[in-house]
Amino acid sequence: MFQSNVVKKCKANDRTAQLQLYRKYCDGMFIVAMRFVKNTDDAEDVLQESFIKAFQKLHQFKGDVTFGAWLKRIVINKSIDFLKSKKDNVVALDEGYMQVVEDDNNWNVPSTISIEQVRSAIDDLQSKYKYVVLMFLLEGYDHQEIAQVLNISESACRTRLLRGKGHLKELLKEKKYGTGS
Repeated sequence: MFQSNVVKKCKANDRTAQLQLYRKYCDGMFIVAMRFVKNTDDAEDVLQESFIKAFQKLHQFKGDVTFGAWLKRIVINKSIDFLKSKKDNVVALDEGYMQVVEDDNNWNVPSTISIEQVRSAIDDLQSKYKYVVLMFLLEGYDHQEIAQVLNISESACRTRLLRGKGHLKELLKEKKYGTGS
């Protein structure tokens, strides 16, 4: 009930209600931005731009998902846009020709690998794999949602996730056996 009343007030440009929404979601959304941009200042910028966009586009919020889920999608999109803008030479890869891959839902790693090693390995993935892995594992998005956010096909999403998982396993093996840098 809190959410719908506050959102309704925000749609009427009630600054107090906007501040309430900001305070409720800013910490969680900052963490989401940090998972992608890895820099406090950049995450704060992404967060600010995300809230500005959310308040500007609030009329598009229909309530079919929670406000937090809607805002999280904006934060992820803004984070990815920020990272893309920092890259000098982005080469688009058309993965539409790839055949459909089977989902492999086994994400277990040996107990000797710490959560920090997993996070570090995810950071070391190529961005086309990293974003899919982050969104799937940490943010809980499904293939359809990831494909929509990244503007790729679902089969490309599945392929990237499968390949990202393979690369992640290789990176973790290197860390486990000390053969990596």
